[in-house]
Amino acid sequence: MRKADLQIKRVYAEAAPQDGARILVDRLWPRGMKKEAAGLALWLKEVAPTTALRQAFHQGGMDWEEFRRRYRAELDANPEPVARLREYLHKGRVTLLYSVHDEVRNHAAVLAEYLRGG
Repeated sequence: MRKADLQIKRVYAEAAPQDGARILVDRLWPRGMKKEAAGLALWLKEVAPTTALRQAFHQGGMDWEEFRRRYRAELDANPEPVARLREYLHKGRVTLLYSVHDEVRNHAAVLAEYLRGG
Protein backbone atom coordinates (compact mmCIF):
# COMPACT_ATOMS: atom_id res chain seq x y z
CA MET A 1 0.00 0.00 0.00
CA ARG A 2 1.31 3.44 -0.87
CA LYS A 3 1.39 6.03 1.88
CA ALA A 4 -0.79 8.41 -0.17
CA ASP A 5 -3.66 5.91 -0.07
CA LEU A 6 -4.37 6.66 3.60
CA GLN A 7 -4.94 10.00 5.28
CA ILE A 8 -6.61 11.34 8.40
CA LYS A 9 -8.92 14.32 8.73
CA ARG A 10 -11.25 15.87 11.27
CA VAL A 11 -14.82 14.83 10.56
CA TYR A 12 -15.85 18.49 10.79
CA ALA A 13 -13.64 19.43 7.81
CA GLU A 14 -15.47 19.65 4.52
CA ALA A 15 -15.67 16.43 2.52
CA ALA A 16 -13.68 16.45 -0.71
CA PRO A 17 -13.67 14.11 -3.72
CA GLN A 18 -9.99 13.27 -3.06
CA ASP A 19 -10.96 11.84 0.37
CA GLY A 20 -11.91 8.52 -1.19
CA ALA A 21 -13.75 6.30 1.30
CA ARG A 22 -14.48 8.40 4.39
CA ILE A 23 -14.46 6.17 7.46
CA LEU A 24 -15.34 7.50 10.91
CA VAL A 25 -13.16 5.76 13.51
CA ASP A 26 -14.66 7.30 16.67
CA ARG A 27 -16.65 5.26 19.16
CA LEU A 28 -19.07 8.17 19.74
CA TRP A 29 -20.93 10.11 17.09
CA PRO A 30 -19.43 13.63 16.69
CA ARG A 31 -21.39 16.40 18.39
CA GLY A 32 -23.48 18.54 16.10
CA MET A 33 -22.68 16.48 13.00
CA LYS A 34 -25.56 15.32 10.85
CA LYS A 35 -25.08 11.88 9.35
CA GLU A 36 -25.78 13.17 5.84
CA ALA A 37 -23.13 15.90 6.19
CA ALA A 38 -20.40 13.45 7.18
CA GLY A 39 -20.41 11.72 3.78
CA LEU A 40 -19.35 8.42 5.28
CA ALA A 41 -18.66 5.16 3.55
CA LEU A 42 -18.58 3.52 6.98
CA TRP A 43 -18.72 4.23 10.71
CA LEU A 44 -16.34 1.69 12.23
CA LYS A 45 -16.63 2.40 15.94
CA GLU A 46 -15.23 -1.06 16.81
CA VAL A 47 -11.74 0.09 15.76
CA ALA A 48 -11.72 3.08 18.14
CA PRO A 49 -9.92 2.92 21.48
CA THR A 50 -11.94 1.49 24.34
CA THR A 51 -13.84 4.01 26.44
CA ALA A 52 -11.51 3.43 29.40
CA LEU A 53 -8.39 4.06 27.32
CA ARG A 54 -9.84 7.13 25.61
CA GLN A 55 -10.95 8.66 28.91
CA ALA A 56 -7.64 7.95 30.64
CA PHE A 57 -5.73 9.70 27.85
CA HIS A 58 -8.04 12.70 27.51
CA GLN A 59 -8.24 13.22 31.27
CA GLY A 60 -4.45 13.24 31.59
CA GLY A 61 -4.12 9.79 33.14
CA MET A 62 -1.39 8.75 30.68
CA ASP A 63 1.07 10.30 28.31
CA TRP A 64 1.02 10.05 24.51
CA GLU A 65 3.53 7.20 24.26
CA GLU A 66 1.60 5.09 26.78
CA PHE A 67 -1.65 5.77 24.92
CA ARG A 68 -0.03 4.77 21.63
CA ARG A 69 1.32 1.54 23.14
CA ARG A 70 -1.99 0.55 24.73
CA TYR A 71 -4.08 1.44 21.69
CA ARG A 72 -1.80 -0.60 19.40
CA ALA A 73 -2.21 -3.53 21.82
CA GLU A 74 -6.00 -3.12 21.55
CA LEU A 75 -5.72 -3.16 17.76
CA ASP A 76 -3.60 -6.34 17.89
CA ALA A 77 -6.31 -7.97 20.01
CA ASN A 78 -9.13 -6.80 17.71
CA PRO A 79 -8.20 -7.94 14.18
CA GLU A 80 -11.67 -7.97 12.56
CA PRO A 81 -12.23 -4.19 12.27
CA VAL A 82 -8.58 -3.71 11.25
CA ALA A 83 -9.10 -6.28 8.48
CA ARG A 84 -12.20 -4.40 7.36
CA LEU A 85 -10.17 -1.21 7.04
CA ARG A 86 -7.52 -3.05 5.05
CA GLU A 87 -10.24 -4.22 2.62
CA TYR A 88 -11.13 -0.58 1.94
CA LEU A 89 -7.45 0.28 1.49
CA HIS A 90 -7.08 -2.41 -1.17
CA LYS A 91 -9.83 -0.68 -3.16
CA GLY A 92 -8.29 2.82 -3.08
CA ARG A 93 -7.84 5.95 -1.02
CA VAL A 94 -9.20 5.99 2.54
CA THR A 95 -9.63 8.95 4.87
CA LEU A 96 -9.91 8.09 8.55
CA LEU A 97 -12.15 10.62 10.28
CA TYR A 98 -11.95 11.65 13.94
CA SER A 99 -13.55 14.39 16.03
CA VAL A 100 -11.00 15.40 18.68
CA HIS A 101 -9.37 18.85 18.44
CA ASP A 102 -5.73 17.71 18.50
CA GLU A 103 -4.77 17.07 14.88
CA VAL A 104 -1.46 15.42 15.76
CA ARG A 105 -1.97 13.37 18.91
CA ASN A 106 -5.15 11.44 18.27
CA HIS A 107 -6.16 7.83 17.85
CA ALA A 108 -6.67 8.19 14.07
CA ALA A 109 -2.97 9.08 13.72
CA VAL A 110 -2.02 5.96 15.68
CA LEU A 111 -4.42 3.86 13.62
CA ALA A 112 -2.99 5.20 10.34
CA GLU A 113 0.54 4.44 11.54
CA TYR A 114 -0.61 0.94 12.54
CA LEU A 115 -2.21 0.31 9.14
CA ARG A 116 0.94 1.49 7.37
CA GLY A 117 2.89 -1.09 9.33
CA GLY A 118 4.76 1.44 11.47
